[in-house]
Amino acid sequence: MAQLDPERVRLCVVTSNGFVPGRGHRDVALAAIQGGATAIQLRAPELPDPALTRVVEELTGPCREAGALLLVNDRVEVAAGAGVGAHVGQEDDPAGARGVLGPDAVLGISVATPEEALAAEAAGADYLGVTVWATPTKVDAIPRGLDGLRAIVDAVEVPVVGIGGIDVANARLVLDAGAVGVAVVSAVAAAPNMVAATRRLLEIVEGR
Repeated sequence: MAQLDPERVRLCVVTSNGFVPGRGHRDVALAAIQGGATAIQLRAPELPDPALTRVVEELTGPCREAGALLLVNDRVEVAAGAGVGAHVGQEDDPAGARGVLGPDAVLGISVATPEEALAAEAAGADYLGVTVWATPTKVDAIPRGLDGLRAIVDAVEVPVVGIGGIDVANARLVLDAGAVGVAVVSAVAAAPNMVAATRRLLEIVEGR
């Protein structure tokens, strides 16, 4: 399996519909695509599979046209059925996710330690997600800090993406610690202008 181009996960916007009334997953995703996000991760635990599948289908074309990676959070069967990638956590059978997705779809796995990172790499992860700082958008995630992020980066060959409490003020620190990119939720989904917020983050991760 060819290694994932790190540029594809340079800026991942994770969707949420809980920050601004009337602003749903599709709205966040389309704004992020317009702003230049390189990846969109649909995190929609409140949607049943048929509704989530409809959102995926609505976004497949725009993501393809923009060259953005489309990922479904946790719901590997939905991702596989739609022919898109997935991102899973330690509680979501990371070892079995690759078998469900098949060999070609992109698979991201969240990890908290170098040991988990090595296991995820062996299980077929294309990239790893590491929670850097505590975040109210995922209270059960264990923040590892910049030192924990560095330890995981040093342990594996696959790209590592930082998530958790990341915004324009600290995104550069995450990249300087060895991550190839950042994933954000509220920094875009809660922004007054989501397109502008995405563009500013992209400038930072591209060193502009």
